[in-house]
Amino acid sequence: MKFAKVLVCLLLVSGLVLTGCGKSGESSEKVELVVWESTNGPDQFIEEAGKAFTALHPNVTIKYVNVELGDSTGQITLDGPAGVGPDVFAAPHDKLGELVMGGHVLPTNNAQAVADSVLAACSQALTYEGTMYGYPVSAETYALFYNRALVNENEVPKTWEDMITFCKEFNAENPGKYGLVFDAGNAYYSIVFTTAHGNRLFGESGTDTSRTYLNTDAAVEGMTFFQNFRKEALNVPAADLTTSVADAAFFAGTAAMHITGPWNVANCITEGLDFGITTLPSLPGDTAPASSFSGTRAMFVSAYSKHPEEANAFAEFLVSPEMQKLRFDITGALPSISVTVDSPYVNGFLAQLDYAFPMPSIPEMNAFWDALGSASSNIWNGADVKTELDAADAAILSR
Repeated sequence: MKFAKVLVCLLLVSGLVLTGCGKSGESSEKVELVVWESTNGPDQFIEEAGKAFTALHPNVTIKYVNVELGDSTGQITLDGPAGVGPDVFAAPHDKLGELVMGGHVLPTNNAQAVADSVLAACSQALTYEGTMYGYPVSAETYALFYNRALVNENEVPKTWEDMITFCKEFNAENPGKYGLVFDAGNAYYSIVFTTAHGNRLFGESGTDTSRTYLNTDAAVEGMTFFQNFRKEALNVPAADLTTSVADAAFFAGTAAMHITGPWNVANCITEGLDFGITTLPSLPGDTAPASSFSGTRAMFVSAYSKHPEEANAFAEFLVSPEMQKLRFDITGALPSISVTVDSPYVNGFLAQLDYAFPMPSIPEMNAFWDALGSASSNIWNGADVKTELDAADAAILSR
């Protein structure tokens, strides 16, 4: 019996030792962990991962509650202090500064071991002022999708100048269709055009709050090209070129290429498209693919949890190879660790990740999205580039 009890303790995954391996005859406290996550895949993953975790830790059950990724940071500030919040919740890494400054999340347990086991970009994204918070459950960036029925693989442009040439010819030869579509008024994508010559939002480290680097010479040059791209290759107002419109055009076969992310792989397959994924074209003056934002989806342990030990153990369990494969199979999101998955589309994203940089996680990111999004729409629609970027810089830094 003693041997059996020791064996059970040793079988706990990845050193996740919880209460319950004590003296013979002692029973473990029953613990229910509340986990916030989104629908359409992540919910199924949490439920299945919860069953697997409970099989290893019979005293711990997982209760899934739907709180969408974009809502969790705001909701934890209300529900956490009120005692009705989660033990573990999902949030994008760029909200890290806000969560830490608000005292809403706990540091990562076994931080060095977790950091060593995940992709470097993920551990970097979840480190704030030298301390790691949360557990990365997926990595993310966008890349260039292309429809093989409309463009041959060897014809996919490698530079943005060549992209203009291709689109002008394609648009002329295919009335009602476009060579490339993407959400031009969305800062998540338009940031690409500010990154020429190594220019980075909030500087190389993403933490320089003295300026945004959105109105540097390199950024102005890149966003001027962005504006010119509309004139020559995609003459559609920003309001009529939203993510949903761009997605629909690519799914319907009325666009040869599309800039989007892994969340659309399943949709493309469902639509029966024969498609490929590759790196973004290089910006004028650069030779490497253009830099994209990389994102890390993390599971954070709430600072208000009454069961932080069990909550950390479950969150770390989600980063294990078995759970990362399961999450990929269910959601299609890129794993946060180096693990082999069965998909012909992963390599395109992994190649782009080599040129991606983590979205900054400082609190100033709260103002970034609306400020650059508005500037991007205005620039796309013909406004003065420098004026718009100066205004975005001032709005983000509250000058």
